Amino acid sequence: MGDVDYEAWRNILLSMPGAYEDFPFGADAAVFKVAGRHREKAKMFGLLMHRGEVLSLNLKCDPALAEQLRAANPQITPGYHMNKKHWNTVTSGLPLELMRDLIEDSYDLVVASLPRLDREALGWKGIVGRG
Repeated sequence: MGDVDYEAWRNILLSMPGAYEDFPFGADAAVFKVAGRHREKAKMFGLLMHRGEVLSLNLKCDPALAEQLRAANPQITPGYHMNKKHWNTVTSGLPLELMRDLIEDSYDLVVASLPRLDREALGWKGIVGRG
């Protein structure tokens, strides 16, 4: 898995505070989770995998925004093996800055659902507070 998008996306995913990589489904699917105080209560915010020859990244998304993104970008489809209302699957071809925004949004949605003490442990300022 040495392609440029894979490494770039992986680096962004791992740059999020409290993020780490796990392989509960085997070596072909990297699951990116965020944990506050307790790693055993971590939640997934990204799933990076190759499906055949296609690199894809599942990311959580606000349902209304998910519909808009899918309509505007052929690289964004309903989440593969995920809740299609809340998750998108993204494939190569989008600008890296947009990918960073999509990853940050997924991270924020997941962290927002963590208990307050976990959010505080991560130093999370909230979706609106991010610059």
